[in-house]
Amino acid sequence: MTASQAFDLVAVDHYMPGRDGLSTLEGLRALPDCPPIVYVTGSEESRIAVAALKAGAQDYVVKAVGDDFFDLLAQSFAQVLEATALRQARDRAEQDLRASNARLETLLREVNHRVANNLQMVMAFVSMQARSVDNEAARDALYRAHQRIATIAQVNRRLYTTNDVEFVAIDDYLAALASDMGDAWSAQRPRTVTVDADPARLKTDLAVTIGLAANELVGNACKYAYPADAEGEVRVTLRLTQQVDAEARLMLCVEDDGWGMPPDGTVHGTGLGTRLIDALTRSRGARLAHEAVHPGEAMPGTRACLTLTLNADDLCPGDDSVPADFTI
Repeated sequence: MTASQAFDLVAVDHYMPGRDGLSTLEGLRALPDCPPIVYVTGSEESRIAVAALKAGAQDYVVKAVGDDFFDLLAQSFAQVLEATALRQARDRAEQDLRASNARLETLLREVNHRVANNLQMVMAFVSMQARSVDNEAARDALYRAHQRIATIAQVNRRLYTTNDVEFVAIDDYLAALASDMGDAWSAQRPRTVTVDADPARLKTDLAVTIGLAANELVGNACKYAYPADAEGEVRVTLRLTQQVDAEARLMLCVEDDGWGMPPDGTVHGTGLGTRLIDALTRSRGARLAHEAVHPGEAMPGTRACLTLTLNADDLCPGDDSVPADFTI
């Protein structure tokens, strides 16, 4: 009967003619949509109650002589029906939430995909424009713009391929960025870009800032540090440091073994990159300093270090890659 009709609740007696209550309970639990079950028996043995509850009964009532039994049975029915209704409502809410999350994830993937395609299209347009101009300064400016867009596109690519859109693994991001920049600059002059970065998951906005700063500093080193036809290495390092005053800081350094800074300390470039670095540093209260890598030598090289203080929400909570004693 239970298999062919829908019931809100079923009461099962332990003792039934020709049938055992526990086996009946097991048969009911095997149904696709088993109703809640209250197990009823005249025995006060605790092992029967334990067996019934383990087999899937929602409640257990002991038969007794008198009206109290029917009151207890009615109370049990009411409690089981209420608990079942709450559980079903929770299940529906969880199902709706899963469906909503699935829709949002699909929408996010679609948005990221469209953003990635649009960035690639813009990069292609800029590249085409760069190839069509004869002025070297204009062509270089367009090329640097292409690299800046590629830096942002690299972050979008990493967000698109992971489930976390709030934080980016900065070591992996810089490694991929260095590979792209090395390939791009080597097309014009032999350059090698290497990265040594502490592992950490940084907030996406901060990761973009670090990536853009690295792009500008590496671009300057690749273009101006070495003779155009000579091989040259550009090294990128990123360190998380804990100061004596308990401030947590991030230091991004880009260094080369080239000619070094001019005597007047002027930074090479069109000025746009310098203004961009200044804007990035002002937005985070960062400090940019330059020094020689090999002071006194014929090729002293240049080390440019960008230092900023980390805020409490800059690092991913519970990031196991950050040293245990590193606190903000």
